[in-house]
Amino acid sequence: MPSLRSRALSVALIAAGRRRRFGSAEAVRTRVAESARRPASHLPPRSLGRVAEVSRTFVGAWPVYDVSPRGGEAAARVLYVHGGAYVGELVRPHWSLIRTLVARAGARVVVPAYILAPRGTADRTVPVAADLLSGLIASGGAGGAVLVGDSAGAGLALAAAQRLRDRTGAQPSRIVLISPWLDVSVSHPDQAAIEADDPMLARAGLREAGRLYAGNLPADDPRVSPLHGSFAGLAPLTVFTGTRDLLTTDSRELLRRARAEGVEVEFHEEPGLPHAYPLLPVPEGRAARDRIVELISAAAAEV
Repeated sequence: MPSLRSRALSVALIAAGRRRRFGSAEAVRTRVAESARRPASHLPPRSLGRVAEVSRTFVGAWPVYDVSPRGGEAAARVLYVHGGAYVGELVRPHWSLIRTLVARAGARVVVPAYILAPRGTADRTVPVAADLLSGLIASGGAGGAVLVGDSAGAGLALAAAQRLRDRTGAQPSRIVLISPWLDVSVSHPDQAAIEADDPMLARAGLREAGRLYAGNLPADDPRVSPLHGSFAGLAPLTVFTGTRDLLTTDSRELLRRARAEGVEVEFHEEPGLPHAYPLLPVPEGRAARDRIVELISAAAAEV
């Protein structure tokens, strides 16, 4: 049974019309057009500077933030890839999670503000993300490297890990996927029933966002939908999902396929919780964040 706070938040999300953003293909196209006219900011909140040193560089056209503990050496290294259906920028809940990883895990967190769809398509985006992951792993230092992504960012993170494995065999210490979107076709037969209870997502809009991200690639290309790629040789996985998330089917399929290919998977499926619940201000979200901090600390201790 979800906590009272979680149930209240889901009711509030429905009342606020959060799902309307993905209610139709037209709604997503309108959002993309508005973003093109008036791009949203991906700048970190000023309050982050109280606990972290924040700098920004560019990798090609990508702004990349480097967030490190203030006044101390980082214990671990994290590449964090944000969600937003490939059409949304970094927002406050993402930065809140980053703050937690810096302040509580003592991590240096590398945060790419990758180019959004339709300009940023999978064929262009995945190689750059793989290069960033490769660089973070090769940078060494005191701690291990952990790859973290939420929603679409988790899909991009997994595709980058698959590409890096194919190129060099290198992997981070662990991959943490929060409510991952791993198949942009949104075609699993169980998703229709889950959608009716999902307070945040709808299939029609997600399919359009996925189409924009796919560009000229088919939806089942592993760069677009890493659920269709191979899992053999990947780092151990930790996955968080909730049963009120229509994308939970992607997580369940990931669990089945990855374990069948010999990959270690730690799997958390919370009853009654919505999409990306580890980023939400609810008790279950706090517990998930605690576990992510533990995993990053453990990766640092292994080195």
